[in-house]
Amino acid sequence: MKLDPIVVSLLDTDLYKFNMDQVIFHKHTDLCGQYYFKCRNEGIVFTKEMFDEINEQIDHLCTLRFRKDELEYLNSIRFIKRDYVEFLRLWHPLRDYVSTNLTKDGQLEIVVDGPLFSAMQFEIYLLEIVNEVYFRMQYDYDTLIASADQRLNDKIKAFRDGTYTFYFAEFGCRRRLSREWEDIVVRRLAAETDHCVGTSNVYLAKKYNLIPVGTFAHEFVQMYQGIDEIPLAYTNHYALDDWYSEYKGDNGTALTDTITTDLFLLDFNRAMVNNFTGVRHDSGDPYEWGNKILAHYEKYGVDTKTKQLLFSDSLDFDRAQKLYDYFCDKTKVAFGIGTFCSNDTCVPPLNIVIKLQTVNGKAVAKLSDTPDKAMCNDSVYLDYLKRSIAFRLNREKES
Repeated sequence: MKLDPIVVSLLDTDLYKFNMDQVIFHKHTDLCGQYYFKCRNEGIVFTKEMFDEINEQIDHLCTLRFRKDELEYLNSIRFIKRDYVEFLRLWHPLRDYVSTNLTKDGQLEIVVDGPLFSAMQFEIYLLEIVNEVYFRMQYDYDTLIASADQRLNDKIKAFRDGTYTFYFAEFGCRRRLSREWEDIVVRRLAAETDHCVGTSNVYLAKKYNLIPVGTFAHEFVQMYQGIDEIPLAYTNHYALDDWYSEYKGDNGTALTDTITTDLFLLDFNRAMVNNFTGVRHDSGDPYEWGNKILAHYEKYGVDTKTKQLLFSDSLDFDRAQKLYDYFCDKTKVAFGIGTFCSNDTCVPPLNIVIKLQTVNGKAVAKLSDTPDKAMCNDSVYLDYLKRSIAFRLNREKES
């Protein structure tokens, strides 16, 4: 089964890839990294035909270049700087940075290895490719589309009749059913409800004149673990400082859980609280997290209604509504909904990720606030990181 090209524009990615890459371009071009693919679902098997198609799609991806109108669009985003856009005029994905393998038992292996400013850009494109190849070749695609369409109709109806009252952005690039379906979802949610405020997909934001939405990801904080001069338990401090230096608060939502929210809050001091417009939740109990963040704001005398809590952890629409009802009188509440926008069908979605594992030859890790979401290929390093974090938390608690 031969598929049409899945990625047809280099804008077809999440905004935060450009956000993070701009900081790396300006401050950390010496960093190199390795990213590894993982499918968290049990029992998923990729066939030889799927594997061959994935490789052909990656080959096609690496023929793409940014077009003039795409570069002009990036220049129009207020916090994207002209020198970085000029760099993107020259940049393109290099096939040599991506290696793939299919094991005898059908497990897909992908490694991206190269300069961080280039290697990091592959993540979303590769996830889009893997997801669409799998669902088109594993199932009857028309059946999936029919079920997805019915569920989308139900969501739109729920916004129109007042069942859902919250506002959200579509975050569905990485695990979408297909490029075609994500396009339909974004167009319809924006046109048929008043509650979809934007999308993380830069291509679709441009196409439908929506707000491109994005912050930074775990990999941004992780990369500081690979810089020798930075103590492991202080990587949040350096990441936040570089982010503010780059954007001066104009792109100011911080992800809290890369090496646990408790550690993050030690570096989210009065200056950072004032410099950032809000924070993003991506693991752990969202109610406990939200109350912890609000208490942190109150400790510094901040009016919590001036700050934003952005929830983005495996959200469906019912969970988002419950969170909105709980927090809406306490603070600004926002949501980024991914899979349940772009791949809500009659079959379970894939839980696939591509995560940064080494920087400049050193292991790095994501811990999160949910232990089973931790990712690290080096158990010795992971234990050392946990001990470093525990030492700082205990020391500062005692003081």
